[in-house]
Amino acid sequence: MLIAADKFKGSLTAVEVAEHVTAGLRRAVPGLDVAAVPVADGGDGTVAAALAAGFTRHEARVTGPTGTPVTATFALRADGTAVVEMAEASGLQHLPGGVFAPLTATTYGTGELLLAALDAGATSIVFGVGGSATTDGGAGMLAALGARFLDAEGEPVGPGGGPLGELATADLSGLDPRLARTEIVLASDVDNPLTGPKGAPAVYGPQKGAGEDDVATLDAALAHYAEVLERAVGPKAAEYALAPGAGAAGGIGYGALVGLDAAFRPGIDVMLDVLGFGPALAKATFVITGEGSLDEQTLHGKAPAGVAAAARAAGLDVVAVCGRLQLPQEALDRAGIRRAYALTDLESDPARCMAEAGPLLERAAESLARDFLV
Repeated sequence: MLIAADKFKGSLTAVEVAEHVTAGLRRAVPGLDVAAVPVADGGDGTVAAALAAGFTRHEARVTGPTGTPVTATFALRADGTAVVEMAEASGLQHLPGGVFAPLTATTYGTGELLLAALDAGATSIVFGVGGSATTDGGAGMLAALGARFLDAEGEPVGPGGGPLGELATADLSGLDPRLARTEIVLASDVDNPLTGPKGAPAVYGPQKGAGEDDVATLDAALAHYAEVLERAVGPKAAEYALAPGAGAAGGIGYGALVGLDAAFRPGIDVMLDVLGFGPALAKATFVITGEGSLDEQTLHGKAPAGVAAAARAAGLDVVAVCGRLQLPQEALDRAGIRRAYALTDLESDPARCMAEAGPLLERAAESLARDFLV
């Protein structure tokens, strides 16, 4: 049995999910051979999955999204592969008091975190983006890495996406030279462009506290930012603004594409490679995946869909565990998931379901084992 599940957000880490599923399976089938590869899709929980796969933990003190210092973690393997998660530095969880700052939240700390990875010896970086508090197009990140963004007076523009409307000149020539020698993969399940109706401000800005006027301000500011970068680095800046992934994490995807020469790949595909899923799958006869909510988003590049696709290609059965199930069986069938076991089927109260997720998951796994393995 191979357990390759993502976290249950707000309840259990991916490692804890695997532990509870294993316990439940072995209640029904004592001594069952179980292997676990905790997975993530590039969003929050990506570093934790890498650490569970044997990467070494590193910490750095960096600038949080509103300027308050935070401690951020990244993962590094002996071969020089680093996993850096932007939410560790610039995520919603680092907003003091949970107060949004849609116009001024910065990715500067993410740039500092990338520098820390380079300092630790990283030669290739899997850059997971998601869960951001920011909509600054990655300008803060690039500034921390040595770029300069100046207003008409020759002064650095303020932090966040809003002040980019005052941007007059951009200079990327000061970017840390090590970046040119470092392979950077932008791992994301978001394929939005930078601006427009499907862009970062319009689609994700409201999740970060942006009202209607803020969305308009941010969209105009990021469009202007792209125009200034086009003058600085040429046509590729305009092309990248329209590219899939440019709108990831408040546009940090755009900053990574333009400034870091990053390659965009679906996050789950990248992470399955990095976490050693292929060799584990080759030894498996049955696969269990899952995440907190199996819903429409799951089908668009989330971890369970990626795991199921790979397992189905290998000819293996896949079942899922989840906190709540919001997909009909036909959708699960199309994704290659034979059946899903939801904790809300065992406990209808959402608060209790989250609080008691571990024991409930063990009960669900026991039922799964009796249905498929006994």
